[in-house]
Amino acid sequence: MPVNQRPIYALALRLMAMLALSAMLLLVKLTGERGIPLTETLFWRQFLPGIALLGWLASRGELARLRTQRLWSHARRAFVGGTGMFFTLGVVQILPLAEATVLGFTSPIFAVMLAAGLLGEKVGPWRWMAVLLGLAGIVIIAGPDRAHIPLNGLATGICAAFLVAVISIQLRDLGRTEEPVSVVFWFSAFCTPVLALFFFRNGSPHHDLAGWAMLAGIGATGLAAQLLMTAALRYGSVASVIVMDYSQFGWATLWGWLVFAHVPGPQTWIGAPAIIAAGLIIAWREQVRGSAAGPRPPAA
Repeated sequence: MPVNQRPIYALALRLMAMLALSAMLLLVKLTGERGIPLTETLFWRQFLPGIALLGWLASRGELARLRTQRLWSHARRAFVGGTGMFFTLGVVQILPLAEATVLGFTSPIFAVMLAAGLLGEKVGPWRWMAVLLGLAGIVIIAGPDRAHIPLNGLATGICAAFLVAVISIQLRDLGRTEEPVSVVFWFSAFCTPVLALFFFRNGSPHHDLAGWAMLAGIGATGLAAQLLMTAALRYGSVASVIVMDYSQFGWATLWGWLVFAHVPGPQTWIGAPAIIAAGLIIAWREQVRGSAAGPRPPAA
């Protein structure tokens, strides 16, 4: 085992990252219920981490790490990522937290389909079986009862997962030449001015203290989740820590029960394991393929 590998510590960091991420989604849902426009929530979600990252690099005299020769690639990633973020945060304002979180777990399924269709990657029977299993889980959760999962919420969740899969392909490309801090910063730098246009038009400057605390909490928990996920990958491999990502369903169910008195229905409890199993199969096969191909440079 390499010296810097600490598997248990990495798992703990990833678990804390999922807790922070679930807390961010809870705050997004609460801001929606308080009437704060989603565009304003998105603005603070991007602006606060971007400023924090810029200040941190400036204090260390490391602003040169943000230099890039691929501004157009960053701009495209920001367009797709910003759209994906709109759907990802928007779905929690439509659906209960647990159901919205489970739909987000379908992004590896779409990533496999995109890799086969756009990248010409050879996909074996194990991953195709996982795709079918995941799609079956979506059908089970959706069910015939539109009161359980409204159609607009289902569509928003699936769009969010699909765009996350597209972003994963973009990050794979950017990771060949760009540092993770550069990718995160330029994402905020491109998204924040666009979101500011909507913010100054539709923002609500009359928030009370609780509203401002929620918006600050969204930025803080989002940044904490990013830092914790990055730290987890420093001490453990993707394949070893990704299992903790599915703990987010547990956190979301807990928040939904404590804050909104919502308990997922039987359709969710049947469909969620199918989607989670599909994601774990895909992660396992990616690990097998990576081991067979030898070590690869880390992605952003």
